[in-house]
Amino acid sequence: MKIELHEIPIREVVKGYQEGEDIGVIAYGGKLNVRPPYQREFIYKDAQRNEVINTIMKGFPLNVMYWIKRKDGTYEVMDGQQRTISFCQYYNSDFSIDYRYFHNLFDDEKQQFLNYKLMVYICEGTDKEKLDWFRIINIAGEKLTNQELRNAVYVGEWLADAKKYFSKPNCACYNLYKDYFTGSAIRQDYLETAIDWISQSEGKTIEEYMSIHQNDYNASKLWMYVSSVMTWLKAVFPHYRKEMKGIQWGYLYNQFKDGDYNTVTLEQRIVELMIDDDVTNKKGIYEYLLDGQEKHINIRAFTPAMKRSAYEKQKGICAICHQTFSIDEMEADHITPWHSGGKTSAENCQMLCRECNRKKSGK
Repeated sequence: MKIELHEIPIREVVKGYQEGEDIGVIAYGGKLNVRPPYQREFIYKDAQRNEVINTIMKGFPLNVMYWIKRKDGTYEVMDGQQRTISFCQYYNSDFSIDYRYFHNLFDDEKQQFLNYKLMVYICEGTDKEKLDWFRIINIAGEKLTNQELRNAVYVGEWLADAKKYFSKPNCACYNLYKDYFTGSAIRQDYLETAIDWISQSEGKTIEEYMSIHQNDYNASKLWMYVSSVMTWLKAVFPHYRKEMKGIQWGYLYNQFKDGDYNTVTLEQRIVELMIDDDVTNKKGIYEYLLDGQEKHINIRAFTPAMKRSAYEKQKGICAICHQTFSIDEMEADHITPWHSGGKTSAENCQMLCRECNRKKSGK
């Protein structure tokens, strides 16, 4: 991988500065993609933005910036996006410092601002090399999320189109499915979730999927896949509850989409489980109903008092193998299994040695 340090004056960077929803933010004579379209919005607070300008006007050093050099000879800002937008907007007189816009400055002050040299590391290399390096240098400022780091590497038409669906507060995914997704659209959490789901369905990692599709013309396949997940979800579990937010629905769709489900029966069972005090993880109810594994719902454990009471009644004798053990060598067990209606109560508690409990649990 090739990494070179450059000193680039602000006057060169602000050339051709443009900002808009359709183009994102570009500068450096059109050669620098500061913020691609549909990437996260400017997130600096006014105080942070103003401090960037004060630092420049005082001649103090800004933290180094990192640019990616693309195959076509253009560049994209990897780290330093907010600082770059700050001084570009100031140059454009979009805001003032102490009631002075850039156009109000004296000529020598303007020259001082424009001649200020930015320290920029420019990186060239393979996708993996760049991603590994970006993760290392992502240690200051507004830290990038894992998906934002991936976005910097797998730039292309496919990614730009995917961001239209998943990376804006008013994007299609947010408007239609925000009740089921967690995180922030503008911080790429929705996009990461969507790619994670579809890549899992194909036995790939997110990086592998993005690499394969980087040069696709659009991301319609990804959007149609997520739409299919949501259509299946709403058909199987039509009654929305807050516990449904953030579940890995794509994983469940990949595994269970071909099943035949009675939605009325499922809803009745959900109601029962939601009011069952023994179910401590309500969010896991949906996965439990699909695969039947009790680990998803975290059945309430017997209390130490319940265990001690059962141990004393049994005189330390395992209820199955009838051997004597210390209490530390035994485990509490439901006499009538929870799934057969047994409750986590003193009356339904028995003590088994670890080996017998393992054998019983494995049946």
